[in-house]
Amino acid sequence: MEGVRWAFRYGSWSPARSDWLLAARCVQREEKERIGQFVFAKDAKSAMAGRLLIRKLVCEKMGFAWDGFRLERTPRGKPYLAHPLPAPDSAFGHTHWSFNVSHQGNYAVLAAEPGRQVGVDVMKTTRPGSSSVKEFFHLMTRQFTALEWSRIQSAGSSWDQLDMFYRHWTLKESFIKAIGTGLGFNLQRVEFHVAPNEMQEGQVYWQTRMYLDEEEEEGWTFEECLLDKHHHVAVALGKPENPTTNDAGISSWTTPPKFTLLSFSDLISGATPLSDEDPAYWESFQRKQEAPVRQSEIQ
Repeated sequence: MEGVRWAFRYGSWSPARSDWLLAARCVQREEKERIGQFVFAKDAKSAMAGRLLIRKLVCEKMGFAWDGFRLERTPRGKPYLAHPLPAPDSAFGHTHWSFNVSHQGNYAVLAAEPGRQVGVDVMKTTRPGSSSVKEFFHLMTRQFTALEWSRIQSAGSSWDQLDMFYRHWTLKESFIKAIGTGLGFNLQRVEFHVAPNEMQEGQVYWQTRMYLDEEEEEGWTFEECLLDKHHHVAVALGKPENPTTNDAGISSWTTPPKFTLLSFSDLISGATPLSDEDPAYWESFQRKQEAPVRQSEIQ
């Protein structure tokens, strides 16, 4: 059973009134209200996309009706399927699916895997808003090991260094999200030996290795790819519940799946409205500024 890798480009999504109101009807009421509280439209769109991605997964891969389950959050905010009942169609089996979402830059992404812990993180390479690259790195010193900083700062130009920084950051975040640990985890405990040095769009890489407390974690796999030249994605996969892997920790019967870019029609296909239409929700969305103005954009 192959895992799922989906992406939705909310940064270029300009929903029509009918689309936004339909999306709002297809998420749980408390999630609709939470999304409505975002100050900026871009944040509201990213959160909406994340909820729709999860509901689509639960329906298509776990066999539940769109209105036949509830999503809850752990105390640390990680979504999960609450009190799941056996899937109505035995063809879906009873395999435990782990899933995770991330949204940053222009994309919302979802990674899901049967029988393995999973965490996903997406980051867009951008210049610091109000400081130099050197100052930015100084502020982040404690998040990386000496070896990682050496790799980051030897990458080339300041832009190349930022690119390598965000690549390492997505790896660390994907692992933290997979194990469900919050901000209290010391990120210097995990050290990534990235490979290859440069990645190409359209390819999925899994050669990077992780060391935890200076010991290599052979049971973990990390998939890396570029959604476009500025967006890094890392997927952390824990040890399989039913190991069928080779020595490299990669499944012997499949290669890592690529991210599939979904349209809004794809995202909402099979959806069933959970509430009545709320015209005021569109009016509120229309009043939101798209995104905050970065300090570097103010002249």
